[in-house]
Amino acid sequence: MGNDRIKPGTPTFSASTSYTDLVNLGRAPHQHHGFINIPVYHGSTVLFPTAKAYIEYKQEYTYTRTGTPTSRNFEKAVAKLEGGFGTIVCPSGLNAISTSLLAFLKNGDHLLMVDSVYKSTRRFCEMFLRNLDIETTYYDPLIGAGIERFIKSNTRVIYIESPGSQTMEVQDLPAIADVAHQHEIVVIADNTWATSVYYDVLKLGADVNVQAVTKYIGGHSDLMMGVATAGCEKHYAALKSAHMLQGIQVSGDDINLAARGLRTLRLRLERHMENGIAVAEWLGTRTEIVEVLHPALAGSPGHDIWKRDFEGAGSLFSVRLKPYDDDAVFAMLDHLEHFGIGASWGGFESLVIPFNPSINRTASDWPDKGYSLRFYIGLENPEDLIADLKSGFEVLNSFKS
Repeated sequence: MGNDRIKPGTPTFSASTSYTDLVNLGRAPHQHHGFINIPVYHGSTVLFPTAKAYIEYKQEYTYTRTGTPTSRNFEKAVAKLEGGFGTIVCPSGLNAISTSLLAFLKNGDHLLMVDSVYKSTRRFCEMFLRNLDIETTYYDPLIGAGIERFIKSNTRVIYIESPGSQTMEVQDLPAIADVAHQHEIVVIADNTWATSVYYDVLKLGADVNVQAVTKYIGGHSDLMMGVATAGCEKHYAALKSAHMLQGIQVSGDDINLAARGLRTLRLRLERHMENGIAVAEWLGTRTEIVEVLHPALAGSPGHDIWKRDFEGAGSLFSVRLKPYDDDAVFAMLDHLEHFGIGASWGGFESLVIPFNPSINRTASDWPDKGYSLRFYIGLENPEDLIADLKSGFEVLNSFKS
Protein backbone atom coordinates (compact mmCIF):
# COMPACT_ATOMS: atom_id res chain seq x y z
CA MET A 1 0.00 0.00 0.00
CA GLY A 2 3.01 2.28 0.31
CA ASN A 3 3.26 5.54 2.19
CA ASP A 4 0.91 7.58 0.01
CA ARG A 5 -1.99 7.35 2.42
CA ILE A 6 -2.51 7.43 6.17
CA LYS A 7 -2.22 3.98 7.63
CA PRO A 8 -5.07 2.78 9.86
CA GLY A 9 -4.35 3.43 13.50
CA THR A 10 -1.79 6.18 12.93
CA PRO A 11 -2.23 8.55 15.94
CA THR A 12 -2.27 11.81 13.95
CA PHE A 13 -5.56 13.08 15.33
CA SER A 14 -5.89 16.07 17.61
CA ALA A 15 -6.69 15.76 21.30
CA SER A 16 -10.29 16.77 20.65
CA THR A 17 -10.86 13.55 18.70
CA SER A 18 -8.86 11.11 20.82
CA TYR A 19 -10.17 7.79 22.09
CA THR A 20 -10.25 9.21 25.61
CA ASP A 21 -12.37 12.19 24.71
CA LEU A 22 -14.80 10.12 22.65
CA VAL A 23 -15.33 7.87 25.65
CA ASN A 24 -16.02 10.83 27.94
CA LEU A 25 -17.71 13.49 25.79
CA GLY A 26 -21.18 14.48 26.99
CA ARG A 27 -21.18 12.42 30.18
CA ALA A 28 -21.81 13.78 33.69
CA PRO A 29 -22.19 10.75 35.99
CA HIS A 30 -22.12 12.66 39.26
CA GLN A 31 -24.98 14.90 38.15
CA HIS A 32 -27.11 11.77 37.65
CA HIS A 33 -26.58 9.65 40.77
CA GLY A 34 -23.39 8.12 39.36
CA PHE A 35 -24.93 6.51 36.29
CA ILE A 36 -22.32 6.44 33.51
CA ASN A 37 -24.63 7.48 30.68
CA ILE A 38 -26.91 10.52 30.64
CA PRO A 39 -30.46 9.34 31.37
CA VAL A 40 -33.11 9.60 28.65
CA TYR A 41 -35.57 12.33 29.58
CA HIS A 42 -39.13 11.87 28.32
CA GLY A 43 -41.81 14.50 28.59
CA SER A 44 -43.12 17.78 27.32
CA THR A 45 -43.99 19.86 30.39
CA VAL A 46 -41.27 21.20 32.64
CA LEU A 47 -42.48 22.53 36.01
CA PHE A 48 -41.35 25.78 37.60
CA PRO A 49 -41.11 26.05 41.39
CA THR A 50 -43.15 29.28 41.58
CA ALA A 51 -45.33 31.53 39.46
CA LYS A 52 -42.62 34.22 39.57
CA ALA A 53 -40.06 31.74 38.31
CA TYR A 54 -42.35 30.93 35.39
CA ILE A 55 -42.77 34.62 34.50
CA GLU A 56 -39.02 35.19 34.68
CA TYR A 57 -38.41 32.04 32.60
CA LYS A 58 -34.79 31.85 33.61
CA GLN A 59 -34.32 28.29 34.76
CA GLU A 60 -32.04 26.01 32.71
CA TYR A 61 -34.81 23.81 31.31
CA THR A 62 -38.13 25.42 30.41
CA TYR A 63 -39.80 23.23 27.77
CA THR A 64 -38.71 19.99 26.14
CA ARG A 65 -38.44 21.55 22.68
CA THR A 66 -35.79 23.93 24.02
CA GLY A 67 -33.69 21.09 25.41
CA THR A 68 -33.32 18.41 28.06
CA PRO A 69 -30.25 17.10 29.88
CA THR A 70 -30.16 14.33 27.26
CA SER A 71 -30.07 16.69 24.28
CA ARG A 72 -27.92 19.39 25.85
CA ASN A 73 -25.16 17.00 26.82
CA PHE A 74 -25.12 15.45 23.36
CA GLU A 75 -24.98 18.91 21.76
CA LYS A 76 -22.03 19.83 23.96
CA ALA A 77 -20.28 16.56 23.11
CA VAL A 78 -20.63 17.10 19.36
CA ALA A 79 -19.58 20.75 19.60
CA LYS A 80 -16.43 19.75 21.44
CA LEU A 81 -15.73 16.91 19.01
CA GLU A 82 -16.00 19.32 16.09
CA GLY A 83 -14.18 22.20 17.75
CA GLY A 84 -17.22 24.47 17.40
CA PHE A 85 -19.16 26.97 19.49
CA GLY A 86 -22.51 25.17 19.50
CA THR A 87 -24.51 22.39 17.87
CA ILE A 88 -28.13 21.85 16.87
CA VAL A 89 -29.65 18.37 16.61
CA CYS A 90 -32.11 17.55 13.83
CA PRO A 91 -34.25 14.49 12.99
CA SER A 92 -32.29 13.71 9.79
CA GLY A 93 -29.17 14.69 7.93
CA LEU A 94 -31.26 16.42 5.27
CA ASN A 95 -33.03 18.46 7.95
CA ALA A 96 -29.66 19.57 9.34
CA ILE A 97 -28.72 20.66 5.81
CA SER A 98 -31.99 22.47 5.12
CA THR A 99 -31.99 24.19 8.51
CA SER A 100 -28.42 25.38 7.98
CA LEU A 101 -29.27 26.82 4.58
CA LEU A 102 -32.41 28.53 5.86
CA ALA A 103 -30.45 30.03 8.74
CA PHE A 104 -28.32 32.09 6.36
CA LEU A 105 -30.47 32.60 3.24
CA LYS A 106 -33.47 34.83 2.67
CA ASN A 107 -35.64 35.97 -0.23
CA GLY A 108 -33.51 37.36 -3.05
CA ASP A 109 -30.22 35.76 -1.95
CA HIS A 110 -27.83 33.69 -4.04
CA LEU A 111 -26.38 30.27 -3.10
CA LEU A 112 -23.32 28.57 -4.62
CA MET A 113 -23.86 24.80 -4.45
CA VAL A 114 -21.33 22.11 -5.37
CA ASP A 115 -22.42 20.14 -8.45
CA SER A 116 -21.59 16.75 -6.89
CA VAL A 117 -23.92 17.33 -3.95
CA TYR A 118 -26.23 14.74 -2.40
CA LYS A 119 -29.26 14.71 -4.69
CA SER A 120 -31.75 15.40 -1.88
CA THR A 121 -29.87 18.62 -1.13
CA ARG A 122 -30.15 19.51 -4.84
CA ARG A 123 -33.89 18.85 -4.73
CA PHE A 124 -34.23 21.11 -1.68
CA CYS A 125 -32.55 23.91 -3.62
CA GLU A 126 -34.63 23.42 -6.75
CA MET A 127 -38.01 22.71 -5.16
CA PHE A 128 -37.95 24.71 -1.92
CA LEU A 129 -35.38 27.50 -2.08
CA ARG A 130 -36.49 28.41 -5.59
CA ASN A 131 -39.99 29.04 -4.25
CA LEU A 132 -38.47 31.50 -1.79
CA ASP A 133 -36.83 33.35 -4.68
CA ILE A 134 -33.38 32.11 -3.62
CA GLU A 135 -31.18 31.48 -6.66
CA THR A 136 -28.82 28.48 -6.75
CA THR A 137 -25.77 28.27 -9.00
CA TYR A 138 -23.95 24.94 -9.22
CA TYR A 139 -20.17 24.87 -9.48
CA ASP A 140 -17.55 22.26 -10.42
CA PRO A 141 -16.35 20.47 -7.24
CA LEU A 142 -12.72 20.84 -8.31
CA ILE A 143 -12.92 24.58 -8.92
CA GLY A 144 -10.98 25.68 -5.82
CA ALA A 145 -10.26 29.41 -5.64
CA GLY A 146 -11.75 29.79 -9.11
CA ILE A 147 -15.14 29.92 -7.43
CA GLU A 148 -14.67 33.67 -7.11
CA ARG A 149 -15.92 34.24 -10.65
CA PHE A 150 -19.35 32.91 -9.67
CA ILE A 151 -19.79 35.19 -6.67
CA LYS A 152 -22.49 37.86 -6.98
CA SER A 153 -23.30 40.84 -4.83
CA ASN A 154 -26.12 38.83 -3.19
CA THR A 155 -24.18 35.56 -2.68
CA ARG A 156 -24.63 34.63 0.96
CA VAL A 157 -23.63 30.94 1.21
CA ILE A 158 -21.16 28.57 -0.45
CA TYR A 159 -21.98 24.93 0.19
CA ILE A 160 -19.33 22.21 0.14
CA GLU A 161 -19.66 18.43 0.23
CA SER A 162 -16.25 16.81 0.31
CA PRO A 163 -15.91 14.25 -1.03
CA GLY A 164 -19.02 14.12 -3.21
CA SER A 165 -21.39 11.38 -2.08
CA GLN A 166 -21.20 9.48 -5.39
CA THR A 167 -18.36 10.77 -7.54
CA MET A 168 -16.00 11.34 -4.61
CA GLU A 169 -14.24 14.55 -5.67
CA VAL A 170 -12.35 16.20 -2.81
CA GLN A 171 -12.76 19.96 -2.64
CA ASP A 172 -10.13 22.54 -1.75
CA LEU A 173 -11.95 23.84 1.30
CA PRO A 174 -9.25 26.28 2.50
CA ALA A 175 -9.04 27.93 -0.93
CA ILE A 176 -12.82 28.24 -1.26
CA ALA A 177 -13.23 29.48 2.32
CA ASP A 178 -10.53 32.11 1.86
CA VAL A 179 -12.37 33.54 -1.16
CA ALA A 180 -15.74 33.29 0.59
CA HIS A 181 -14.61 35.15 3.68
CA GLN A 182 -13.15 37.97 1.60
CA HIS A 183 -16.76 38.53 0.47
CA GLU A 184 -18.34 37.87 3.91
CA ILE A 185 -19.98 34.68 2.63
CA VAL A 186 -20.87 31.81 4.98
CA VAL A 187 -19.31 28.42 4.16
CA ILE A 188 -21.36 25.33 5.04
CA ALA A 189 -19.62 21.95 4.72
CA ASP A 190 -21.22 18.50 4.69
CA ASN A 191 -18.64 16.45 6.60
CA THR A 192 -20.46 13.12 6.83
CA TRP A 193 -17.91 11.04 4.86
CA ALA A 194 -14.91 11.56 7.16
CA THR A 195 -16.59 13.03 10.27
CA SER A 196 -14.68 15.48 12.45
CA VAL A 197 -12.47 12.64 13.62
CA TYR A 198 -10.72 12.65 10.23
CA TYR A 199 -11.57 16.08 8.76
CA ASP A 200 -11.60 19.30 10.79
CA VAL A 201 -13.66 21.47 8.46
CA LEU A 202 -14.11 24.31 10.95
CA LYS A 203 -10.35 24.61 11.38
CA LEU A 204 -9.91 24.55 7.60
CA GLY A 205 -12.30 27.44 7.03
CA ALA A 206 -15.91 26.25 7.11
CA ASP A 207 -18.32 28.26 9.26
CA VAL A 208 -20.85 25.45 9.74
CA ASN A 209 -20.14 21.72 9.89
CA VAL A 210 -23.08 19.47 8.92
CA GLN A 211 -23.16 15.71 9.49
CA ALA A 212 -25.71 12.98 9.07
CA VAL A 213 -25.59 11.22 12.44
CA THR A 214 -27.56 8.51 10.63
CA LYS A 215 -24.22 7.40 9.18
CA TYR A 216 -21.01 6.83 11.15
CA ILE A 217 -21.94 8.37 14.50
CA GLY A 218 -25.07 6.22 14.73
CA GLY A 219 -23.15 3.35 13.22
CA HIS A 220 -25.79 0.62 13.50
CA SER A 221 -28.32 1.35 10.73
CA ASP A 222 -31.08 2.02 13.25
CA LEU A 223 -31.09 5.81 13.61
CA MET A 224 -32.09 8.91 11.63
CA MET A 225 -30.49 12.14 12.83
CA GLY A 226 -28.38 15.10 11.76
CA VAL A 227 -26.29 17.75 13.46
CA ALA A 228 -25.02 21.18 12.46
CA THR A 229 -22.21 22.86 14.39
CA ALA A 230 -21.28 26.52 14.10
CA GLY A 231 -17.74 27.71 14.63
CA CYS A 232 -18.66 30.99 16.31
CA GLU A 233 -21.37 32.49 18.50
CA LYS A 234 -22.85 34.64 15.71
CA HIS A 235 -23.40 31.71 13.35
CA TYR A 236 -24.65 29.50 16.17
CA ALA A 237 -27.28 32.12 17.03
CA ALA A 238 -28.51 32.04 13.42
CA LEU A 239 -28.61 28.23 13.41
CA LYS A 240 -30.40 28.07 16.75
CA SER A 241 -32.99 30.63 15.67
CA ALA A 242 -33.83 28.71 12.47
CA HIS A 243 -33.97 25.49 14.49
CA MET A 244 -36.28 26.88 17.18
CA LEU A 245 -38.62 28.71 14.81
CA GLN A 246 -39.25 25.50 12.86
CA GLY A 247 -40.10 23.61 16.06
CA ILE A 248 -37.51 20.92 15.38
CA GLN A 249 -37.19 18.27 18.08
CA VAL A 250 -35.44 14.90 18.34
CA SER A 251 -36.51 12.22 20.79
CA GLY A 252 -34.36 11.43 23.80
CA ASP A 253 -34.25 7.77 22.78
CA ASP A 254 -32.67 8.64 19.44
CA ILE A 255 -30.19 11.02 21.06
CA ASN A 256 -29.24 8.26 23.47
CA LEU A 257 -28.41 5.97 20.53
CA ALA A 258 -26.30 8.71 18.95
CA ALA A 259 -24.42 9.37 22.19
CA ARG A 260 -23.69 5.66 22.44
CA GLY A 261 -22.29 5.71 18.94
CA LEU A 262 -19.76 8.38 19.87
CA ARG A 263 -18.03 6.01 22.29
CA THR A 264 -16.86 3.60 19.58
CA LEU A 265 -16.69 6.04 16.66
CA ARG A 266 -12.92 6.11 16.20
CA LEU A 267 -12.54 2.35 16.61
CA ARG A 268 -15.19 1.70 13.97
CA LEU A 269 -13.81 4.34 11.62
CA GLU A 270 -10.38 2.75 11.70
CA ARG A 271 -11.79 -0.66 10.79
CA HIS A 272 -13.98 0.87 8.09
CA MET A 273 -11.00 2.73 6.64
CA GLU A 274 -8.78 -0.36 6.62
CA ASN A 275 -11.48 -2.54 5.05
CA GLY A 276 -12.45 0.11 2.51
CA ILE A 277 -8.90 0.63 1.28
CA ALA A 278 -8.30 -3.13 1.03
CA VAL A 279 -11.41 -3.68 -1.10
CA ALA A 280 -10.79 -0.55 -3.19
CA GLU A 281 -7.22 -1.60 -3.95
CA TRP A 282 -8.41 -5.05 -5.02
CA LEU A 283 -11.07 -3.53 -7.27
CA GLY A 284 -8.31 -1.47 -8.86
CA THR A 285 -6.81 -4.70 -10.21
CA ARG A 286 -10.01 -5.73 -12.04
CA THR A 287 -10.20 -5.36 -15.80
CA GLU A 288 -13.94 -4.65 -15.58
CA ILE A 289 -13.26 -1.29 -13.95
CA VAL A 290 -12.14 1.92 -15.61
CA GLU A 291 -11.31 3.80 -12.41
CA VAL A 292 -11.61 3.47 -8.64
CA LEU A 293 -12.78 6.72 -7.02
CA HIS A 294 -11.43 6.53 -3.48
CA PRO A 295 -9.81 9.73 -2.17
CA ALA A 296 -7.17 7.83 -0.19
CA LEU A 297 -5.86 6.14 -3.34
CA ALA A 298 -3.27 7.93 -5.47
CA GLY A 299 -4.76 9.05 -8.78
CA SER A 300 -8.28 9.63 -7.53
CA PRO A 301 -9.71 13.14 -8.07
CA GLY A 302 -8.56 15.35 -5.22
CA HIS A 303 -6.18 12.81 -3.69
CA ASP A 304 -3.47 15.41 -3.07
CA ILE A 305 -5.95 17.65 -1.26
CA TRP A 306 -7.19 14.66 0.76
CA LYS A 307 -3.62 13.87 1.74
CA ARG A 308 -3.07 17.48 2.82
CA ASP A 309 -6.31 18.10 4.72
CA PHE A 310 -7.62 14.76 6.01
CA GLU A 311 -6.37 12.51 8.78
CA GLY A 312 -8.15 9.40 7.52
CA ALA A 313 -10.77 8.11 5.12
CA GLY A 314 -14.33 6.90 5.17
CA SER A 315 -15.17 3.58 3.54
CA LEU A 316 -17.63 4.94 0.98
CA PHE A 317 -16.21 5.02 -2.55
CA SER A 318 -17.21 4.45 -6.16
CA VAL A 319 -15.96 2.69 -9.28
CA ARG A 320 -16.48 3.47 -12.94
CA LEU A 321 -17.38 0.33 -14.84
CA LYS A 322 -16.54 -0.40 -18.43
CA PRO A 323 -19.68 -0.37 -20.61
CA TYR A 324 -22.05 -3.21 -19.69
CA ASP A 325 -25.72 -3.74 -20.38
CA ASP A 326 -28.00 -2.78 -17.52
CA ASP A 327 -29.17 -6.38 -17.16
CA ALA A 328 -25.60 -7.54 -16.61
CA VAL A 329 -24.96 -4.92 -13.92
CA PHE A 330 -28.21 -5.72 -12.15
CA ALA A 331 -27.54 -9.47 -12.27
CA MET A 332 -24.10 -8.96 -10.75
CA LEU A 333 -25.49 -6.91 -7.87
CA ASP A 334 -28.39 -9.28 -7.24
CA HIS A 335 -25.89 -12.16 -7.01
CA LEU A 336 -23.88 -10.62 -4.16
CA GLU A 337 -24.39 -12.14 -0.72
CA HIS A 338 -22.49 -9.76 1.58
CA PHE A 339 -23.55 -6.48 -0.04
CA GLY A 340 -27.03 -5.18 0.53
CA ILE A 341 -28.58 -2.97 -2.14
CA GLY A 342 -29.82 0.18 -0.48
CA ALA A 343 -29.32 3.87 0.11
CA SER A 344 -27.70 5.33 3.20
CA TRP A 345 -24.51 3.90 4.70
CA GLY A 346 -22.40 4.20 7.84
CA GLY A 347 -23.63 1.04 9.57
CA PHE A 348 -21.88 -2.24 10.22
CA GLU A 349 -23.00 -3.89 6.96
CA SER A 350 -21.62 -3.45 3.44
CA LEU A 351 -23.77 -1.93 0.70
CA VAL A 352 -23.68 -1.25 -3.03
CA ILE A 353 -25.86 0.76 -5.39
CA PRO A 354 -25.70 1.46 -9.13
CA PHE A 355 -25.78 5.12 -10.14
CA ASN A 356 -25.48 7.44 -13.10
CA PRO A 357 -24.66 10.95 -11.85
CA SER A 358 -24.95 12.62 -15.25
CA ILE A 359 -28.69 13.14 -14.70
CA ASN A 360 -27.97 15.24 -11.60
CA ARG A 361 -25.08 17.39 -12.85
CA THR A 362 -25.31 20.77 -14.51
CA ALA A 363 -21.91 22.41 -14.01
CA SER A 364 -19.46 19.55 -14.55
CA ASP A 365 -19.29 16.58 -16.90
CA TRP A 366 -19.43 12.88 -16.10
CA PRO A 367 -17.65 10.74 -18.72
CA ASP A 368 -19.84 7.62 -18.63
CA LYS A 369 -23.32 6.96 -19.98
CA GLY A 370 -23.88 3.66 -18.18
CA TYR A 371 -23.96 2.69 -14.53
CA SER A 372 -21.15 3.15 -12.05
CA LEU A 373 -21.17 1.50 -8.63
CA ARG A 374 -20.98 3.05 -5.18
CA PHE A 375 -19.67 0.76 -2.46
CA TYR A 376 -19.91 1.15 1.27
CA ILE A 377 -17.58 -1.22 3.11
CA GLY A 378 -18.74 -2.37 6.52
CA LEU A 379 -17.11 -4.35 9.31
CA GLU A 380 -17.06 -7.76 7.65
CA ASN A 381 -13.80 -9.56 6.87
CA PRO A 382 -12.47 -7.93 3.70
CA GLU A 383 -11.47 -11.28 2.24
CA ASP A 384 -15.11 -12.37 2.40
CA LEU A 385 -16.20 -9.20 0.62
CA ILE A 386 -13.55 -9.65 -2.06
CA ALA A 387 -14.58 -13.27 -2.65
CA ASP A 388 -18.19 -12.13 -2.98
CA LEU A 389 -17.25 -9.47 -5.52
CA LYS A 390 -15.12 -11.91 -7.48
CA SER A 391 -18.16 -14.16 -7.82
CA GLY A 392 -20.24 -11.16 -8.83
CA PHE A 393 -17.82 -10.25 -11.61
CA GLU A 394 -18.13 -13.78 -12.98
CA VAL A 395 -21.87 -13.17 -13.32
CA LEU A 396 -21.23 -9.77 -14.92
CA ASN A 397 -18.89 -11.27 -17.50
CA SER A 398 -21.26 -14.13 -18.29
CA PHE A 399 -23.44 -11.57 -20.12
CA LYS A 400 -20.74 -10.76 -22.64
CA SER A 401 -21.53 -11.94 -26.16
